[in-house]
Amino acid sequence: MELGDYEQPVVMREENKRRRRRMKPHCTSGNLSSMELISIEFILPTSNKHTKVPEMMLLEIAGNCTVEQMKAQIWMRAIEMSQTTDFYHVFSPDQFILQYQKKGQWYEIYDKHQVLQTLDCILYWKVLQKKVGKIYVVQKQKPSEEVQEFQRQLNDLIGYDVTDVSNVHDDELEFTRRRLVTPRMIEVACRDPKLYAMHPWTTSKPLPEYLFKKITNNNIFIIIHRGTTSQKIKVSIDDTPDMILHSFFTKMAKKKSLMDIPEDHSELDFVLRICGRDEYITGETPIKDFHWIRQCLKNSEEIHLVLDNPPDPREDEVQKEEWPLVDDCTGVTGYHEQLTIDGKDHERVFTISLWDCNRKFRVKIVGIDIPVLPRNTDLTVFVEANIQHGQQLLSQRRTSSKPFTEEVLWNIWLEFDIRIKDLPKGALLNLQIYCGKAQGLSTKTHESPNSDSKCKTQLLYYVNLLLIDHRFLLRSGEYVLHMWKIPGKGEEQGSINADKLTSATNPDKENSMAISIVLDKYCHPIALPKHRITSDLPGDRTRAEMPNQLRKQLEEIIATDPLNPLSPEDKELLWHFRYESIKHPKAYPKLLSSVKWGQQEIVAKTYQLLAKKEVWDQSALDVGLTMQLLDCNFSDENVRAMAVQKLESLEDDDVLHYLLQLVQAVKFEPYHDSALARFLLKRGLRNKRIGHFLFWFLRSEIAQSMHYQQRFAVILEAYLRGCGKAMLQDFMKQVQVIELLHKVTMEIKSVSAEKYDVTSQVIMQLRQKLEKLQSSNLPESFRVPYDPGLRAGALVIEKCKVMASKKKPLWLEFKCADPTALSNETIGIIFKHGDDLRQDMLILQILRIMESIWEAESLDLCLLPYGCISTGNKIGMIEIVKDATTIAKIQQSTVGNTGAFKDEILNQWLKERCVIEEKFQAAVERFVYSCAGYCVATFVLGIGDRHNDNIMITEAGNLFHIDFGHILGNYKSFLGINKERVPFVLTPDFLFVMGTSGKKTSVHFHKFQDVCVKAYLALRHHTNLLIILFSMMLMTGMPQLTSKEDIEYIRDALTVGKSEEDAKKHFLDQIEVCRDKGWTVQFNWFLHLVLGIKQGVEKHSA
Repeated sequence: MELGDYEQPVVMREENKRRRRRMKPHCTSGNLSSMELISIEFILPTSNKHTKVPEMMLLEIAGNCTVEQMKAQIWMRAIEMSQTTDFYHVFSPDQFILQYQKKGQWYEIYDKHQVLQTLDCILYWKVLQKKVGKIYVVQKQKPSEEVQEFQRQLNDLIGYDVTDVSNVHDDELEFTRRRLVTPRMIEVACRDPKLYAMHPWTTSKPLPEYLFKKITNNNIFIIIHRGTTSQKIKVSIDDTPDMILHSFFTKMAKKKSLMDIPEDHSELDFVLRICGRDEYITGETPIKDFHWIRQCLKNSEEIHLVLDNPPDPREDEVQKEEWPLVDDCTGVTGYHEQLTIDGKDHERVFTISLWDCNRKFRVKIVGIDIPVLPRNTDLTVFVEANIQHGQQLLSQRRTSSKPFTEEVLWNIWLEFDIRIKDLPKGALLNLQIYCGKAQGLSTKTHESPNSDSKCKTQLLYYVNLLLIDHRFLLRSGEYVLHMWKIPGKGEEQGSINADKLTSATNPDKENSMAISIVLDKYCHPIALPKHRITSDLPGDRTRAEMPNQLRKQLEEIIATDPLNPLSPEDKELLWHFRYESIKHPKAYPKLLSSVKWGQQEIVAKTYQLLAKKEVWDQSALDVGLTMQLLDCNFSDENVRAMAVQKLESLEDDDVLHYLLQLVQAVKFEPYHDSALARFLLKRGLRNKRIGHFLFWFLRSEIAQSMHYQQRFAVILEAYLRGCGKAMLQDFMKQVQVIELLHKVTMEIKSVSAEKYDVTSQVIMQLRQKLEKLQSSNLPESFRVPYDPGLRAGALVIEKCKVMASKKKPLWLEFKCADPTALSNETIGIIFKHGDDLRQDMLILQILRIMESIWEAESLDLCLLPYGCISTGNKIGMIEIVKDATTIAKIQQSTVGNTGAFKDEILNQWLKERCVIEEKFQAAVERFVYSCAGYCVATFVLGIGDRHNDNIMITEAGNLFHIDFGHILGNYKSFLGINKERVPFVLTPDFLFVMGTSGKKTSVHFHKFQDVCVKAYLALRHHTNLLIILFSMMLMTGMPQLTSKEDIEYIRDALTVGKSEEDAKKHFLDQIEVCRDKGWTVQFNWFLHLVLGIKQGVEKHSA
């Protein structure tokens, strides 16, 4: 992989050659007095013929020349003075790299466009007060066969070849791969090998009140197993695992042989592991703070642990890095004073400051070219060019309309009303192609086509180009960009809202629309300077005094929710009194969205202001607030980095809660290398559980999201290079299993008809195929992707089947691969092809977050956010919840289709499952709580109106909803806008279980109302968090976020702006609506059963 393979289109070649010829090899000319000269000793790749010592040479180099120019000077000088001149004639500078040593590590000077005085080594030598630094000129090595093989393995795991640069217009991909080596190495070097090997899953949140009540005198019993024997001991919930092991060994001192413990072994040789799981109870955390322990307490289950040998940390060794490090100064430009042409001899200018460019920015639209024309030939077409930063439109221009043919040429310059100096980093040139009917189409330049009601235009294609690249250099020259198509009706929708922000181009060059553009060329690279933070600018604080009237107005603006639109006056007020606003952390998203990012002076003032963010730094972490700064509205690196810095304090457990959303937020980053990408990388490398889910979340995006494939692939590669051998082995097995099962699914689909029912013949075929797999290449065991603590072993073939559904999912059961598992219970997995499970994952994740909100208020709403993971393109796995059946099945099995009208059926079914009265009462209570939990959760998310095929119940009375992706795919019809619909499912048969019917009431129903209200009010305390999660979900997970109202739904659902009392009344009213309309739901269910109107939804029941 040659590092100098592709040239940035920045310097015009002729100019460059001419300038190089004029350059003297060592600069001593008097007119450079204003320039800093830097003395460097270069160790050359050639040796002295007699002494065999490497040749050296001392050069004085101008501080503002680039690395590339420095290399050229070395070469010219070497040709003059080396004893082996031929060597420098044969080889070119591009075939060599420059390295230096810092703190015992080798670093490469990687960025050829970087200005010398901004190099890390120069700054480092200054700190050491070294007069002359050493740089080694080293020949590039071809990667060894071993290195290439490892790269091939990684590419297979990633599902994308990260070394393929055929679809990039610069070297950002390669650049990011190199830059991520350093944070990876630091993280790997710093992690505790023992802790990393065992990754205990703990929380620091206080034990909820309802769990405390289940514990007597602060003590619990645990059962420790070893071989075939076990020992029950009483421990305090505040004891750490180490204390427990110590007291256990003290107790067993005389009876070691009973437990098969060698006499010379002590507690230091052992560790506690959960029976049947790859999960360790270890470390300095009190036992009450382990997830598994809390889970057992919650479900009133015994705690079984096994005394085991600790895993060997050497299994987590990492493949040696093949690249020298690159430092974090790589790709950084200098300050304006270092780059400006003012007062400098133009002969000696190598880079120009962007802030010296006062002319307007412009782009030449050459034309477009499409392989296949749309069917309708009577169309005209025009290009709209926008400059945008986040969601802020900085300037807009448009070409005239022309007839839509295979090639349309404009050849015109569009000049924007924004100066080049005002272009912010992260600004996109967004090019969109609209078509319209042929009769006289409006050609106004300013108005957006959507707002022109007279001419109906339609957006067909789009593409984005970052105007300032990852190196802070202004783009220039010619570009042919392959555009993305807007999906038409009936086509796969993807998640267009997030996709429209991508700066990637369409890899399908053969079939995609191409647009050809030209940006102004300059004879030097133009670099965006670094901002220098100074003490207050004069006059910047004069307006800080604030009248009380306005202070009140400001506080009201700050108090509004994230979806509340800001008027121009609000923005003006926030900005005018920014030194006041900056004192309120809650004001940050609003203040920063009031910044005019297209004005360089204002951006400078903003950075000046952010240097005074002590209040933000010292405030407690509010995830909802921080996540707002990571959504699509903010493209500024410093703002996003400030939010990520705040997230550093998240503990692992919370990182797991928000991981899915944070991975999605990477789509809103302008560049591949970002503070957020590095944060995810670090946390994944620190904890195996986070790493496991990071792997799958990234891999599923790489498989399904062409728009962000490269970005996610680079992050995933960086993770895989640091996660260690054991994890790599695990991932390989999981990927292998998924590929094999995918093949079987496709074969089964091809032999079974496009109907719902499945013949016994098809099931026989499935079992034969699985039999064959089992005996040939299915791994002996693999980690379950949605639950990495579980290892699945051999398939239980007689229990496997094809499910009766359009998509023909496979119902698979595996033995548990862990011999210490206490029961013979199988691991049930639904393997599904044909649905995008990313939508289900988003909803299930928000349910888990709601659960943690309720937990903090000591509410247990018995939600069952079952395991579900997307593992590839419309492929994934869903956990089979044990002993659960759909409501539809219960109603059908009893009295056929009219079951939908029998109120007592569900109650009867529960009674049959819980024969003992005490058990039945516990099931009813669980039903009341879980029903309340799902009513509140589905109502808030606008997915409350469900079908009885998508609601299940366990034999212990736990109600839960399934198959959310199906609703989100038809989001429009599900948001509670349609008045015919009910806010959530609360039908007469549910009420019957609670001991009530009609308008009567009962103890259980009162409890239900009470729990609903508490749960609802608890969610309202986290309105901002839920709003941001919801709007991010709609941006990244929904096919078409068609209108602002879709996102606004959640504001009404959470009764934003109302008092607690009003909110309580609002929810109780919703319950009454359900009681009134319960029969309509039942009638719909009845129709569904009678007519067999299947909606292609899966039933999780046997």
